[in-house]
Amino acid sequence: MEPEAPVVPRRRKEDRPSGRLRKGMYILPSLFTAANIAMGYYAILQVTHANAAEPWHFDFAAKAIGFAVLFDGLDGRIARMTRTSSNFGRELDSLADVITFGVAPALLAWMWGFRQLPVFLGSSELTGKMIQFGSISSFLFLMAGASRLARFNIALNPQPSNPGRPGKKYFVGMPIPAGAGVIAAVVHFSGGDPISSLWSCITWMLIIVAAGYLMVSTWRFYSFKDIDFRSRQPFQLVILLGLLFAAVWVFSQWVLFIIALSYMFSGVFWRLQWIFRRKRNPSPPQYKEASQTS
Repeated sequence: MEPEAPVVPRRRKEDRPSGRLRKGMYILPSLFTAANIAMGYYAILQVTHANAAEPWHFDFAAKAIGFAVLFDGLDGRIARMTRTSSNFGRELDSLADVITFGVAPALLAWMWGFRQLPVFLGSSELTGKMIQFGSISSFLFLMAGASRLARFNIALNPQPSNPGRPGKKYFVGMPIPAGAGVIAAVVHFSGGDPISSLWSCITWMLIIVAAGYLMVSTWRFYSFKDIDFRSRQPFQLVILLGLLFAAVWVFSQWVLFIIALSYMFSGVFWRLQWIFRRKRNPSPPQYKEASQTS
């Protein structure tokens, strides 16, 4: 009599990995990336329709870039939390960033800050020069953002080694969403009203160039990646986040303006702190051992 074959218990249907679920989880981060691209496209449309008579188009473009910053932060975090990161998702996210945080804010910066300029000091030539310098600075911002994305994509170890200790909690250079957020926050703070004074135009040009430089620099910026939303958080943190969202909802112009500029200057602060610390505590000189002669 032949021995009976061992009975293998059949897996229940609910225990089997669902192919549809996995596909849906891969699609979920891409949906936020698609929303990111949609906001960038919408911002470009609003900028092309904006003029001095209808400044609210500029404000709408700035708000669209602000929502895109939110979607960009969510797609990467959701991909890490659900373990659905993929090469396709990373490449799509990088291309979306070029459109939404490169082209859209550069076009917004030029149209809002330079294209609508009045005649300064009765000299149309001076106004024309400022418009030309503004187009150059806006292009530098776009080129800096694209270069930062390219450097980040090919970097084997994108961790800041100087200054500060390397770690995932810091970015190398200001991320391009933060740079676009600075442009959008300033425009939103003005309510979309274009620049009309010479000194404001010069200040705006310096802000654009500074944001572009910080994106391609090696200065460190806090990444917020060490915050794990899957773990338990203190109740005070929940209250703080709630108050922050309420403040953004009620006083969006001031709060977003302060947050954007504070994050921008945080990299400058960490750099200066490192420089002063190095001057106060210089490394001891290294002496070579003298050769022993017999």
